Amino acid sequence: MAQRYRITRDNQQIDDEQKAITLEECKAYFDTQPDMEYTSVFTVKGEATMSIEGDFFLWHAGTAVIPFRHYGGDLYVSGTNEAVIPKMIEVASVLRADIAED
Repeated sequence: MAQRYRITRDNQQIDDEQKAITLEECKAYFDTQPDMEYTSVFTVKGEATMSIEGDFFLWHAGTAVIPFRHYGGDLYVSGTNEAVIPKMIEVASVLRADIAED
């Protein structure tokens, strides 16, 4: 089973309306990152091709493309590629959020 992480503010002692990480916050931050791009459809290609609709920020890490998905006021990312750990910590820091294993 692949490890998945959630970048969230759920555990912080702040007003409930501030706990949600908004799509606008994510777009504002990721727009400043040259190795990130936003897409509303993430396509996975393998033996079969699958497209998933949603709000995705694709991180281009060398030859790998690692999606950060915005969903329900949080960001989700797979921990399958170890390179994602420092990027995930950077993103959580900028968004003033915590990282939880999901």
